[in-house]
Amino acid sequence: MNTHDPAFDEVMREVMATASGFGHREHIHLTWLAVRLHGTTAAVDLVSDGIRRTARYAGAPQKYNATVSRAWVELVGHHAAEGDEKDFDEFAARHPALLDKRLLTRFYHPATLAGPDARTGWTEPDRAPFPWTTARRPHVTERAASPACRVEGRTLPGRP
Repeated sequence: MNTHDPAFDEVMREVMATASGFGHREHIHLTWLAVRLHGTTAAVDLVSDGIRRTARYAGAPQKYNATVSRAWVELVGHHAAEGDEKDFDEFAARHPALLDKRLLTRFYHPATLAGPDARTGWTEPDRAPFPWTTARRPHVTERAASPACRVEGRTLPGRP
């Protein structure tokens, strides 16, 4: 595995350009950018690998949780597919529940997320299904990338 990924580095730079720290809101912002630029399916790997590398670099590899990373990307991807917000603040205002870092406990028992299976691989929700699984329609997990994307006032490779 590479020690860095230019695509992850690009979205991280975009988020950190206006942030004073890297908390939950910044994680969601990074995830939203990755989904808009690369689609949900690719964003799962991009964000998960980037967070895993960052945790390892910070000397805290035990903080990485594969299920938590994927679940957040899937949730952000689901909501991003519903709208066409041009900037993150608009997206966050439309979906304030995503800014609650306890949101995953609507879908998972805390003990499940803390377990070794969830930490190292994907674990299905055990409390309630994700919204797209109950809508009786396929979840839009891939938004086709196109040559350019206008995000946060800048043109980035990806989507128009």
